[in-house]
Amino acid sequence: MAEAFIDHLHTIYAKTASGQQEIQTRSLGLAPLVRRLLLLVDGQRSGKDLEVFVAGHDLASLFDELIAHGCIEPRARARTAPSAPAAPKSPVEAATDDLAGLPPADTRSAKELDMARNFMTNTVNSIFGHHNRISLLESIHACRSSEQLRQVYPHWVETLSASAIGLKRLPELREKLFVVL
Repeated sequence: MAEAFIDHLHTIYAKTASGQQEIQTRSLGLAPLVRRLLLLVDGQRSGKDLEVFVAGHDLASLFDELIAHGCIEPRARARTAPSAPAAPKSPVEAATDDLAGLPPADTRSAKELDMARNFMTNTVNSIFGHHNRISLLESIHACRSSEQLRQVYPHWVETLSASAIGLKRLPELREKLFVVL
């Protein structure tokens, strides 16, 4: 029997009893990134909501691993309001729109990629202090291309927007980052 295709981006997952137990016991020896995703699954957020936390990695394979271990199960398909009035854009949605004006990611050099990674890391560290926002910093450093780093960009914006100082400085920081991103 063929496996059914699961649209991970638009599916809301919930932890199973086995998933809850895995959080307590760590008996399956899940990789840190897979464990992080398990911790984030809450029965409320879709795969699209969670992908920023594992940016630069294959979301589908991470979900497939958790499903194979019986740690999560699909709860529902994320709903979209067909005729809902347009709500103001969140910082993450606005950030995604910002990227449209940049030159193609594959035109950026390795040096520019390093500069962009360092800039994003330094801004997070200067606003939140060292050793905070570790998952974001790990995601930034895991990126091996400008395209992957652009996938992390909305999470960077969301993180900076969570701080009054970061929110105030965001337009200036975005402008500087876009020189190399």
